[in-house]
Amino acid sequence: MSLTLKNFRPVGFNDPVDVIHIGPDGMIRDEAAEGAVPVDCGGAYLSAGWSDLHVHVWHGGTDISVRASEAGRATGVTSMADAGSAGEANFHGLREYVIDPAAETVRAFLNIGSIGLVACNRVPELIDMRSIDIDRTLAVIEANRDVICGIKVRASGVIVGSWGITPAKIAKRIAEMCELPLMVHVGEPPPLIDEVFDILTPGDIVTHCFNGKRAGSIRDTPALWAQARQLSDSGVRMDIGHGAASFDFDVARRAISEGFKPWSISTDLHLRNIAGPVHDLATTASKLLAVGLGLEDAVTAITTNPRSIIGLGGPDGMAAGRRADFTVFDLADCDMIATDSDGGVLRLEKVLEPRMTIIGADVQAAARRIGAPR
Repeated sequence: MSLTLKNFRPVGFNDPVDVIHIGPDGMIRDEAAEGAVPVDCGGAYLSAGWSDLHVHVWHGGTDISVRASEAGRATGVTSMADAGSAGEANFHGLREYVIDPAAETVRAFLNIGSIGLVACNRVPELIDMRSIDIDRTLAVIEANRDVICGIKVRASGVIVGSWGITPAKIAKRIAEMCELPLMVHVGEPPPLIDEVFDILTPGDIVTHCFNGKRAGSIRDTPALWAQARQLSDSGVRMDIGHGAASFDFDVARRAISEGFKPWSISTDLHLRNIAGPVHDLATTASKLLAVGLGLEDAVTAITTNPRSIIGLGGPDGMAAGRRADFTVFDLADCDMIATDSDGGVLRLEKVLEPRMTIIGADVQAAARRIGAPR
């Protein structure tokens, strides 16, 4: 089936157009194909497909993961990165049962811990040196270069215990050897967050960047705040990674008011937060709007930036010859109380409301998980 998309407001594109023609092969064309079906977007915004850089979708392979479909198109997301659910010992299952068959584009950050998040936090993946197999990790990366987009390490006390910064240093070395970015989960020490910051270089990703954990937040001291800003300015990417325990309205509001913007907005979606406080990417991005982030910055943080890690185009997504990959959404009025990970509450007056996704020549309806705004 061929499509012609019309009646939309493009956002986040370098060379926006008023009409998009999609051929039966799912590729964008300059001219409409014969018999193309018109798709009226109802005057809504149209962006590159939304991308969630931090999800957990190794459903059945870990005790916290949701299905990729629950993190994906039904809520406006067309691509995502599983952030360390699998390590070298079980990555083959993530690939065969999740990445390859998914309707969405799914990539993965490989956990430096061999077992990944099989029994998340109950059996930490980084107990001691037996938890990491460097040779097997390197072999898995080489065999799966097409879908592994980085290395993941959870550098917080509940995971590493007295081992401290060492697992993060090993993960960084592996990332450097393979020329991949390192995604670091930051939180409660050990290690201290400044110890983590000291090993990062441009292109690396700090997830949970606006957490409110004591001795684990960028706002703990003026010196740490200055270091975080310097890293961001140098090209280290700050990612939201909302999660069940890693996003604080006050930290986010203060940072954004001082010009410190997140590079990417992600959910850290899993079974323990999908029913709240996270819900989905649309609700998470709406929380960032409520604490002061502009719409265009929010769209960039859920399209262009994370899509670049996953290996997809963003601002050039309307060009002929590219595979169609779009999210259609409204910026809708609402009156809703939202919750952060620390019990803080905030009233949302505007929400991103996904309406549909287009991948290739396939159109599917989308909506926020917690329902349309009232």
